[in-house]
Amino acid sequence: MKPLPSPDPEVHRNTLLREQDDVIAKHLAAAMRSGELQSAESFGRPLQEAEGWAETPLEFRLPFKVLKNAGVPPPELELFKTRADLRRQLDASRDDAERAALRQKLSELEQLIALRLEGMRASGRI
Repeated sequence: MKPLPSPDPEVHRNTLLREQDDVIAKHLAAAMRSGELQSAESFGRPLQEAEGWAETPLEFRLPFKVLKNAGVPPPELELFKTRADLRRQLDASRDDAERAALRQKLSELEQLIALRLEGMRASGRI
């Protein structure tokens, strides 16, 4: 018989998360026993890091990954990828005029990202 939910929402939420973790662990153990995991192409190797992952703020990484996997990447994700690309271009550039233009673009993009993220924080979306 399952215990009644706790009146404390945080305790109830944590209980549900633990139960979900247990179910996932059981499925993984069954897949390991059956050999299904070992047949995966990437078994035993680290997963390739998605482009822009390191540049994405920590609190956005998991929600953005979930949305991307669902086929609904948030617009902010493209901003982070663009920022990463500009940084690579800046590192590779040897021309002073080009570097100045890239720094200006990067600065403007970083201001836009900061404003978008601050708006998301202020609105409670994160």
